[in-house]
Amino acid sequence: MATDTLKGLNVAILVTDGFEEVEMTEPRKALDEAGAKTTLISPKTDEVRAWNFTEWSKRYPVDAPLASAIPGDYDALLLPGGVINPDTLRADAKAVAFAKAFFDAGKPVASICHGPWTIIEAGAASGRRMTSWPSLKTDLKNAGANWVVEEAVVDRGLVTSRSPDDMAAFNRETIKLFAGAEGRAGQAA
Repeated sequence: MATDTLKGLNVAILVTDGFEEVEMTEPRKALDEAGAKTTLISPKTDEVRAWNFTEWSKRYPVDAPLASAIPGDYDALLLPGGVINPDTLRADAKAVAFAKAFFDAGKPVASICHGPWTIIEAGAASGRRMTSWPSLKTDLKNAGANWVVEEAVVDRGLVTSRSPDDMAAFNRETIKLFAGAEGRAGQAA
């Protein structure tokens, strides 16, 4: 990908403690390298702690507290997984409303692993073809999604992926989808 593919694109990354580290750091790195400006947003105000497969990992600074983040300031949304992170976010009304605003505005969203729990709570899974970590299959089907086993699925402005094993496909499809986002902080096409 060219380094300016996403120039001027503002991407919100919504997380709280317990996000799967590689599911935030690798997409963020790919987005930044493609020219996007990424912002780590959280209900926590100072820092969030990552989960690294089976144990706690590093702490990352929060760029913008959720309480003051405005969805309209962002062109796209990234929802990393991990079990703890999306389970906590889906119980937070402000986090759900923040995610829902992107779907309501027709802005692109990318979600990996357990991240679709927040999409379900936002009411945006119904009628979409999606994938996820296998344990979300029933949750997604019950929410009206067509769950499939593929490394990356793109459907109506949403990219979903199963796990860190699919990161290359997830990043590739996310950048392709986000490249079509409108709004780009006033940048010319």
